[in-house]
This record gives sequence, C-alpha cells and structure tokens, in this order.
Amino acid sequence: MKSYAIAAILLGTALAGNAALAETTITIESWRNDDLPIWQKEIIPAFEKDHPDIKVVFAPSAPTEYNAALNSKLDAGTAGDLITCRPYDASLALYKKGQLADLSDMAEMKNFPEVAKSAWQTDDGAHTFCMPMASVIHGFIYNKDAFDELGITPPKTVDEFYADLDKIKADGSYIPLDMGTHDQWEAATMGYQNIGPTYWKGEEGRKALIAGTQKLTDPDWVEPLKQLAKWSNYLGDGYQAQTYPDSQNLFTLGRAAIYPAGSWEIPGFEAQADFKMGAFAPPVQKVGDTCYISDQPDHAMGLNAASKNKDAAMTFLQWLGGQDFAQIYANSLPGFFALNSAPVDLKDPLAQEFLSWRKDCKSTIRSTYQILSRGTPNLENATWAASANVMNGTQTPEEAAADLQKDLASWYKPQQN
Repeated sequence: MKSYAIAAILLGTALAGNAALAETTITIESWRNDDLPIWQKEIIPAFEKDHPDIKVVFAPSAPTEYNAALNSKLDAGTAGDLITCRPYDASLALYKKGQLADLSDMAEMKNFPEVAKSAWQTDDGAHTFCMPMASVIHGFIYNKDAFDELGITPPKTVDEFYADLDKIKADGSYIPLDMGTHDQWEAATMGYQNIGPTYWKGEEGRKALIAGTQKLTDPDWVEPLKQLAKWSNYLGDGYQAQTYPDSQNLFTLGRAAIYPAGSWEIPGFEAQADFKMGAFAPPVQKVGDTCYISDQPDHAMGLNAASKNKDAAMTFLQWLGGQDFAQIYANSLPGFFALNSAPVDLKDPLAQEFLSWRKDCKSTIRSTYQILSRGTPNLENATWAASANVMNGTQTPEEAAADLQKDLASWYKPQQN
C-alpha cells in the first residue's frame, strides 16, 4: 500500500508540475499601446500556438508615461518579465543599473546586422541587452497620380529631384514639397537626417563625428543644410506656421506632390489618401554614387533582470529573434520593418518599396542619436532648431553648422581638439 501511495504522490507532483508549467505567464511592458490589438490577435496567438505552456500578456502604458512608469516599476520590483526597449541612452541606462539582462550570448543575435544591434549595446559594442525588433526608414512618399499627370518620374539624383520640383512648381496644381518648420523636429528628422547620410557617407561620417575626426563645420555636414535652404523654394505658402499634422493633412488631401517621410506614415496615409502613392530613396549626388538610407532602430525587447519567469521569457525572446516573428510583425505594421537579416515577404507594396532600398543602399542611423546628445546643449534638439532656421532663412547653413559645432564641442571632449 505504501508503494501505491508513494506512486500516487509522485504522479500528483508530476501533474502539478505540468499544470504549473502550463500556467506560466509572462508580461511585456511597452509604450506601443496602439499595437495592442495586433499583439492580442496576431503575435501572441502565433507564439502560444507553438508554446502552449507559456501565456503572454502585452501590457502597454501611454507613450508619454512609459519611461517614468517603467522606471518606477523596475525600482519597486513590479515590472513585467520583458521590457520593450527604446533605442540608445534610455535603455543603456537601465542596463547600467542592472535592470536589463545581458543577451549578448543569445544565438539569435547573429540574425541582426551590427547597425541594428548598436541601438541596444554598450558604447564599446561588447554587450547587447535587447533583442532588436523594428526600424523605420526615411525617404520620400509621392503622389503617383500627380506624377503621372505632370509626366514626371521618381528622381534618382539630386539634379533630377530639383528638376521634378521645378516642373511641379511651374504647373502650380500641387505644393511641390510638403513640409513645415513650425514643429522643428520635422525639418531635422525628415529633412536633415533623411538626406544627410548621402553627404556624410552614412556610418563612416557618423562614426567619424563621434571619434572627433570630422566636425559639423566640414563640407559633408554643411551641404545637407545647404540643400534644406534650397527646399524652402518649393514649400507651401506659410510653411513657417505649418505643423506636422498640417503637413500630413495636406498630403493625404492630395494637395502636395512630394512628402519627405518616415515609413511610419504608411498605415495612416493608406487609410486616408484616395490616390496612388509611391516612394523613392534619398537621391544620390550623381549617377553611380552609393546611396544611403537612414534605417533607424525604433524598438527592441529586453529581459527584466529580476524576472521570476526567465526561462519562459527567454523562450519568447528566442522566438522573437527568428524569421517567423519578423514576417508577422512587418506585415501587421507596414512601415515598421523587422531588423532581422532574414528576407521578409511584405504584402504592402509601399512598405516593400521602402524595404527594397536595403538591398542597394547602405544603412545608417540618425547622427545625433548615439552618444552625441548626452550633454547640454543637446545636439538632437539643437539640430531641430538649426534645420528649421536654415529653411526659414534666419540662419545661413554655415552659421547653423558653426552653432551646432560650438554646442557639441562645449561638452564633448573628442570634438575639442
């Protein structure tokens, strides 16, 4: 009888263990609350189908509250098992505090290019603490119907770009270039950082700026500002008071021909515009030049170092680092591109156009996002003002570049030589 009793106890223990395994729940912290339906209807069911022993809860906060809320939860020990990571310094600070685990040894990290991982690494690149998820790509979205009507084609070179703008302006039916300077960040993000890599040669120039071997007053860094000054000839009336939502509305209403863009605009534009759209990459200076695109890492996923469900959380991260997730995510959110090197079959043609540039162009990130905006004055914010000032004609490109260089050199030692 004792042997039967022991067997029953062992069986009960095994069943209890299986039940506990089946009830393992991991929670994801995120600021992407607009993505909640996609996680609930597509991403989580796909994972749980292959991993029925793990339940996933996606628990986002409001974007503007995320950083503070997450920091409070981590400090109190109440944060979820997985942390959606913002790029660069915010997540690096969490890693330095010991709140994000080191993921450097995960085999799936080999699935991502170095420029993708750089957003979630220590400055020396020795430690990676978040699994890359998605990036956004810069370029230009254009009104295909307007192009067809005017008999123009997407430009490949800078000269062709201005020839198209001149033809659109001469016709008068459309605003040639749809951008305002009121909010400033537009001028820097979709202007300066969009075309700039063409002149400073992407990662080569960005890393040289960090190393102190190039300065913001060098010709390769002044030239993008000179281009922005020329853009002002093709903007709409009153562009100085035009806000970001104004720009979006002007384009989707069909009143503008070309929109300097980030790929994140795709879902909204496709929902609102009733005309055909296309996209072209930042034009090169002359035929045969290497093209460069700003392929900006946007978010990643890290492991809460204090998680009580690390095995289950790591299983999810391994899945997230594979091709299945990349395929699902890229098609669920067109314009947010999986950073995985594996090929993804995108269904959205406009998103596919943006993504196709990775094959022919060299990818880089926004020049101000890593290291160079840690001090005061903040280079990112200063670049907003400089870009808008140049477009408004209140500063020359040379004056704006000199101010940016002075600001950076005031606190960043490699630029003080």
